[in-house]
Amino acid sequence: MARRLGWTDAELAALPGFEQANFEEAVKWGLRLAERMTGGALAMDDALDAGLRRHFDEGQIVELTAVIGLFNYFNRFNNALEMEPTRPGER
Repeated sequence: MARRLGWTDAELAALPGFEQANFEEAVKWGLRLAERMTGGALAMDDALDAGLRRHFDEGQIVELTAVIGLFNYFNRFNNALEMEPTRPGER
């Protein structure tokens, strides 16, 4: 999906060390939110909230949070049932 949206292999490879990577600040704040939510769904602290609001409006923050939550759900669901993703047309 990321490749279809224009991400390069180099950008995808840099994700684990995104803090040191050459990503735009808005991308880094979105990744910080994803990391926080994925690591235990802790409440947003003032620093994270302020950083997000410098780059995103309220609706965008809600959308980011919803998408991150949805993908966390998919991953946990698939992990619990030991499901492997398939490509379209595969069974």
